[in-house]
Amino acid sequence: MQCFVTLYHKTCKFFKMVPKEKNQHQRSLFFSFSDTLNQKHPLYILANKIRWEVFEKAFAPLYSADMGRPAKPIRLMVGLLMLKHIRNLSDEMVVEQWSENSYFQYFTGESSFAAGFPCEASELVHFRKRIGESGAELILKESIRINGKDAEDPNVNVDTTVQEKNITFPTDAKLNTFSLVLEKLVFPFAH
Repeated sequence: MQCFVTLYHKTCKFFKMVPKEKNQHQRSLFFSFSDTLNQKHPLYILANKIRWEVFEKAFAPLYSADMGRPAKPIRLMVGLLMLKHIRNLSDEMVVEQWSENSYFQYFTGESSFAAGFPCEASELVHFRKRIGESGAELILKESIRINGKDAEDPNVNVDTTVQEKNITFPTDAKLNTFSLVLEKLVFPFAH
């Protein structure tokens, strides 16, 4: 029994059920979620150009039909990965901004504004591992298909800005502490 439990715990992280189909019916009597958005917004346009069914078809076999807890929708997870790279955000920030931005939500397939986070940031890590390198290449191929002639441009523009890091800089308090430590280490040997 102990062996089975150990085996189950080691393998269960790979099994998740196929994502549930979302009910995309109109939720408002007078207008739909997409009607409330600016249809000229870049994310609105991009969401309608992407062939989301390509990802559904490619990634559905990576899920179990009847084992594990239900997974997040594939469009949501792929959309979050795309938004992360489009906006140069961390996993934590893309999840947080999704909860505040109706265009992010529309892009990832929501049919109405949803309060709260779509998933834990760590679920994006698990999803990247699940789809692997071939899944990342599929997302890149779709990006190239959408950009058309722009993707074939021989000139490449590279953004060389640096993303902020959590680095502390020397302050007077830190320098004073350093000088006290240095005095204790050096001065006993100086005499």
